[in-house]
Amino acid sequence: MHCVSFDIFRTLGFPNTTVLKPDQFLRHKELLRDADWVLFPEYWQLNALVHGLKCRVFPSVASYRIGHDKVEMTRAFQAVAPEHTPWTLITANGPEEREQIWQDMALPFVAKLPKASMGEGVWLIENRADWQRYCDRTDVLYAQQYLPLERDARVVVVGDKVVTAYWRTQADQGFYNNVARGGRIDCSPVPAVVTDLALRLARELGVNHAGFDIALVEGYPFVLEFNRLFGNQGLGQGTDLQDAILAYLRQCNEPHNPEEPMMPDPVWPVAV
Repeated sequence: MHCVSFDIFRTLGFPNTTVLKPDQFLRHKELLRDADWVLFPEYWQLNALVHGLKCRVFPSVASYRIGHDKVEMTRAFQAVAPEHTPWTLITANGPEEREQIWQDMALPFVAKLPKASMGEGVWLIENRADWQRYCDRTDVLYAQQYLPLERDARVVVVGDKVVTAYWRTQADQGFYNNVARGGRIDCSPVPAVVTDLALRLARELGVNHAGFDIALVEGYPFVLEFNRLFGNQGLGQGTDLQDAILAYLRQCNEPHNPEEPMMPDPVWPVAV
């Protein structure tokens, strides 16, 4: 199995793997066409690699497309698991839409920018001034019910397996559980109801490399988001993640036994 990687740090130590710089990929078209896998390309490379050079990429196309935008991600969650998705309103940013959301949402509520990570672009809306500041920063309004939490779970999924799961406790300033914003890692056990939801979402959406953030409210799980490229703070110093990725890639490269179940490729809808 020969791979081409565009992320030297995430594939460090991978056997038989050629590392390229993303901006040089068109100089190596034959190498890319012949590779069994193209690993961790940039989002802007995806169409050229998948549709132009017919490459097989990891993470999956669904991991990229759904994970690139919180609006699209939330709509995907609402499609396959609405009962586990916090109540969310998404509209264009116009005067009437701003006022309607303000009237419909109970305070406090959460507002997000469509494209942000590590806790950036997330507001706790407690008053009209908070709402106005948020509205001035975005073209699309994304308002979500506030869940009273002191921690949430990060579930790392590769292929159709959970690699690790841990809790992220709230930062000293409150609200944020993201480690990048001061949240702390708690390695106490994460219940199966949380990891099962992460696996269900990954399988139904065709996402094969993600860190799912899932809240547990009185024992009931709610999915908040997933990150295609997640931090490694909770992964320890071992090679569990690398081993899981390589095992998944090799498994997908093997001839399929028709008596064994196989994770299907995502089916994208065709406009009519």
